[in-house]
Order: sequence, then structure tokens, then C-alpha cells
Amino acid sequence: MPNFNTDVPSEEAGRCFECCIKCLGGIPYASLIATILLYAGVALFCGCGHEALSGTVNILQTYFEMARTAGDTLDVFTMIDIFKYVIYGIAAAFFVYGILLMVEGFFTTGAIKDLYGDFKITACGRCVSAWFIMLTYLFMLAWLGVTAFTSLPVYMYFNLWTICRNTTLVEGANLCLDLRQFGIVTIGEEKKICTVSENFLRMCESTELNMTFHLFIVALAGAGAAVIAMVHYLMVLSANWAYVKDACRMQKYEDIKSKEEQELHDIHSTRSKERLNAYT
Repeated sequence: MPNFNTDVPSEEAGRCFECCIKCLGGIPYASLIATILLYAGVALFCGCGHEALSGTVNILQTYFEMARTAGDTLDVFTMIDIFKYVIYGIAAAFFVYGILLMVEGFFTTGAIKDLYGDFKITACGRCVSAWFIMLTYLFMLAWLGVTAFTSLPVYMYFNLWTICRNTTLVEGANLCLDLRQFGIVTIGEEKKICTVSENFLRMCESTELNMTFHLFIVALAGAGAAVIAMVHYLMVLSANWAYVKDACRMQKYEDIKSKEEQELHDIHSTRSKERLNAYT
């Protein structure tokens, strides 16, 4: 009968298992969780915010009968277009920034330490961690501002949704919404819609208002998730900073200890030579 040797496959499987465990141990899970949260928050903010702005344009043109101003006049439609381009920039910038933070997380893990040694981690990783801590703190403040700014359209649409709801509960109520009180149009323009008008009833019955309102809410939640991700990144980067700082101190201690041992060895060798010369 043929004799099958199973020792070699078992050894290869053991080495493969050890390699997988080593790779999994080198993954920066804290940075990975923060990156996933950041990408989810930015995706919700950018995607839902973009669609909500498009819905706002349709609502203003359809129900408030507003039109784009010819020329280079800075009107509400031009501002919305600018916000859309800002959203494009935010999506691209934080996609790259999340990758950079993941690379920084891999750089300060034990796997890189075993591969390159302590010196390269402390010499380069210390500066990288400090730089990213400063950038992440600034981005956290920026996202706080974005969150506060996103809450404004949520408040506006909540007022509009409340007026629509009150018209169904209170018969004969004449409620009006003037865009001038929100700064959307100038004081000289009167863009007001009341509950007795046909446009108001069509707007309240349409799904476009409800969808735009909820899109802005999801965009606000995405901005809040991005703030939480920035805070998480700050904790991770602070821990990495402490790690590389301790590694630097340990490296200096090892250098001093090695230098002292070398000096003691040289002194011992010199004395041994002197004794041998005196004996001869």
C-alpha cells in the first residue's frame, strides 16, 4: 500500500497559521475602526448632503417660483453650487486622509517594529504622529463647524414640515413661510408661501419635501459621525505618540547601556593585556 507522508503538509499549515496570526497582530484595529467610521460619516454627509441640496433647488424653483439670476450675481442657487463643489472636495480629501492615518497606524504597530527596529520608528514615527495629531485636531474643529452649519437647513426644513403638519391639524389656519427670515433672499425680494396657496398644498403633499428633510437629517448624522471619528483618531494618535516616545527612551537607554558595557569590556581587555605584559 502507498505510504503518504503527512508531516510536510502539517508543517506548512503550521507556518501558514503562524504567518496569518502575525499579520493579524500587526493590523491597527483602533485606526481601522476610526477609518471605517470616518468613511461612513463622510459618505453619509457628502452623498445625502448633495442630494438634499439638489432637492432644495427643485423645491425653490417649483414651489417658491424662484429662478436663477443671470450674470455673476451671488444668489442662493450659486451658493448651493459652491456647496456641492465643497462636498466633492471634502469627499476626496478625507478619502486620502483616512488612508494616510491607516498607514500611520500600521507604521507604529508591532509588526513594523519587528521588521525595521526601534530606531526608525522613533526617528520618523514620532514626527509623523505629532503632525497627524495637529492636523486631526484642526479637522475635528472643522467638522464641528460643519455639523453646526448642517443643523441650519435641518432647522429650516423642520419649521416647514411643522407648518405643513399644523395645516392638517388646524382647519382654517393661515400660516406663511417667508424666505427672507432665513436669509435665502434679500429684504427687497418677497418670496413667501402661505398655507392657502396651491403651491403650498402641493409641496406638503409631495414626497420631495419629506425626502429632502430626511436627507439633511442623515447628512447631519454623518457630520456627527465624522466628529466622533476625529476624536477616536486623536485618542489613537495620542497612544501612538506615547508608544514612540517610550520607544525612543528605551532606545537611548539601550544605547547608553551598550556603550557602558563596551567601555567596561575595553577596560577589562586593557587590564588583561597589562597583566600579561607584566607577567612576560
